[in-house]
Amino acid sequence: MTFLWITFLYAMLTHKQIWSAIDALAARNDLSPSGLAKLAGLDPTTFNKSKRGGANGKLRWPSTESVSKVLSATGASLNEFVSLVEGGATRSRMIPLIGIAQAGSRGFFDDAGFPIGSGWEEIAFPELADEHAYALEVTGDSMLPIYRDGDRVVVSPTTTPRRGDRVIVKTYEGEVMAKLLARMTAQRIELKSLNPAHEDRTFPLPDIVFVHRIIWASQ
Repeated sequence: MTFLWITFLYAMLTHKQIWSAIDALAARNDLSPSGLAKLAGLDPTTFNKSKRGGANGKLRWPSTESVSKVLSATGASLNEFVSLVEGGATRSRMIPLIGIAQAGSRGFFDDAGFPIGSGWEEIAFPELADEHAYALEVTGDSMLPIYRDGDRVVVSPTTTPRRGDRVIVKTYEGEVMAKLLARMTAQRIELKSLNPAHEDRTFPLPDIVFVHRIIWASQ
């Protein structure tokens, strides 16, 4: 019965609506499209952008079987998927994602601290006012108990951070860290560690590439 209803949806709805619903379903479960495919036991590339259209411009649809499998894997009902179809295209967009350990390497940010380059993955996330927003995946235990290994944080480069905000800080030596902004002046920045086992940090402000505010986390 589920296959019949999905086939019916394909006949009534657009290519973009169906793919947007899959992206929204992935975001709702804190997954990338490839992560959603893995969860459903599918090839990780099943929902990649390259699979959504051919070089000749011909549109490609996700198979009814793949949609059925992701609904089963996530526990989402067909009605929930329909609601995502109806609103997913306007409620979410793709934002870049890399591991926080990778973020210290060159080539991922421009001089203004905005994400660039081709090494990023993408995840769907509800529409944001900041077109430069990006996501980082936490590795290790240095940010416990606030952020665990595998958690994702969404960061806004254009939002002005204030005292008490959780922030992502990058130094010119290539260190990237998630901290609590304790104080920032024209000369220095003071950062409080999220994990009590790790020391607080203080840097001369000229040593800092950027301080970006964390606006959401998959906790």
